[in-house]
Amino acid sequence: MRPVREPLWREALGAQLRALRQEQGEKLVETAGRAGISPQYLSEVERGRKEPSSEMIAALAGALGTDLIGLTEQVATELRRQRLASITRPTAQVFNGPVMLAA
Repeated sequence: MRPVREPLWREALGAQLRALRQEQGEKLVETAGRAGISPQYLSEVERGRKEPSSEMIAALAGALGTDLIGLTEQVATELRRQRLASITRPTAQVFNGPVMLAA
């Protein structure tokens, strides 16, 4: 069995930003406009492809109605939830030979 890959901060942050934006029913262009960035850049941040500066993270948090501390807490909570889920998830058995399933 392979160990679970540790998520990157930019991926967890991007997922949380996207979730917040979608919960508010906003389009990329709306949130990006309030944060002062391009929709393309916001899309890359949400997909975990770009590592935004702390100033950019604060601007995005503000555009989504939260602050840097609130956003950071939300990301940390989600990371804890994912870790707990990976720890408590039953491990699958791996068989190296032929397997017959009962019908």
